[in-house]
Amino acid sequence: MTPNLKEIIASADAVVIGAGAGLSAAAGFTYSGERFERYFSDFGAKYGFCDMYAGGFYPYETPEEFWAYWSRYIFVNRYMDPPKPVYQKLFELIRDKDYFVITTNVDHCFQKAGFDKKRLFYTQGDYGLFQCSEPCHHKTYDNEELVRRMVAEQRDLRIPTELIPCCPVCGKPMTMNLRADDKFVQDEGWDAACKRYGKFINAHKQGRVLYLELGVGMNTPVIIKYPFWRYAARNERAFYICINDGEAFCPAQIGKRSLCINADIGEVLSSL
Repeated sequence: MTPNLKEIIASADAVVIGAGAGLSAAAGFTYSGERFERYFSDFGAKYGFCDMYAGGFYPYETPEEFWAYWSRYIFVNRYMDPPKPVYQKLFELIRDKDYFVITTNVDHCFQKAGFDKKRLFYTQGDYGLFQCSEPCHHKTYDNEELVRRMVAEQRDLRIPTELIPCCPVCGKPMTMNLRADDKFVQDEGWDAACKRYGKFINAHKQGRVLYLELGVGMNTPVIIKYPFWRYAARNERAFYICINDGEAFCPAQIGKRSLCINADIGEVLSSL
C-alpha cells in the first residue's frame, strides 16, 4: 500500500490534511506511562492520578497548586518538542504542494515543524494561549514567558501566588484557551484561520484533491472526518486517505477512491 500512498500524494493538485490526537501520539506525545512518570511522578504520588489527562481534571484546593500542574503540563506538551520527528516527515512530504491543515490538536506541533502559519487552522485552541475565564472580552494572550516562570519557580507543587494569572481587563482568573464549553474564546486569529480554511476548501471543490486524515478518532468526527468524507464524495477526482492505528475506515460510497491504513502513522511516513 505504501507505494500507492506516495503516488497519490505526488499526483494531487491540492492536499487537505486533517489531524487528530493520534498524530501527536505517533510523534511521542503520550500522556501516561514512561512520559508521565518522567515529568509528573511527583504530582501522581501526592494526588493519586496516573496520567496527565486525569491530572488536568483533579480538583486542586488552591490556584497555586492548579497552576503548578498546568504550567508544567503546558510546558511539556507545548513548549517541548515531541520525541519523534513525525511532523517533520509529514512536512517534507507535502511542503511543495498546495496544502492546508485543519487540526483538533492544541500542541502547536505543525508550526514548530515548519508548516506555514497561514495554512493552519487550530479549531480547538492552543496550549500556548490564555484567555479570561469569564470571558469578559474576546482576546487571547501568549503565555510562554509566564509558563516558564511558573515551572522554574514552583516549589512543593505550588507556584508563587504573585504568578497566578488574572485577566488584565476584569481581574478574574485566566484559563487556557481550550474548547471545553461555550466560554471558549475565538479571537481574531481563530476567525482569520477559519476564513482561510473555508476559502481553501471552496477553491478546491474540483480537481485532484487529496483529503489526508491522520489520527482522527470519533470524539469529534464532525470537525474533520465527516466533512472529509462529504468533500471526497462530491468530487469524483478527489481521494481520501485515512491513517490511524486500528481505526482506519471509510464509507462504501468513497471506497474505490480511498486508502485506509491501520498502522502507526510515524512508521508509514518513515517508509515513504
